[in-house]
Amino acid sequence: MILSVMPSPTFVSGLMVVCAKNPVHSVLFPILIFCNTSGLLILLGLHFSAMIFLVVHIGAIAISFLFVVMMFNIQIAEIHKEVLRYLPVSGIIGLIFWWEMFFILDNDTIQLLPTHKNTTSLRHRVYAGKVRSWTNLETLGNLLYT
Repeated sequence: MILSVMPSPTFVSGLMVVCAKNPVHSVLFPILIFCNTSGLLILLGLHFSAMIFLVVHIGAIAISFLFVVMMFNIQIAEIHKEVLRYLPVSGIIGLIFWWEMFFILDNDTIQLLPTHKNTTSLRHRVYAGKVRSWTNLETLGNLLYT
């Protein structure tokens, strides 16, 4: 359930990157996108990938934030009443879209997560009669460097 609800703020933040009138807000919304995506990667058990994802992308956004602040004359964004009148219609269309996506992309019909693959041979080794379990980072290091 969490894996199906967690990407929702990411999609909303992605939409706000394009729709935000203030350039500073357009630079800050990707930070929320990458934090949500890293949380999703942590829930999937990819701790190392989530950490690298945050460090690399948040660093790049910090540099672009610096350039946005230096280059633009920032003005306060105003919400127009014309935009707010389309909010109920767009909300209904959005709910219909989410309902269709959850109906079509059911995890039983389309395997989104590779749960059927056996990866225990990569994560567990037997040394002197003892089974040793590795973390994701140790498994990645063993695959890359041995």
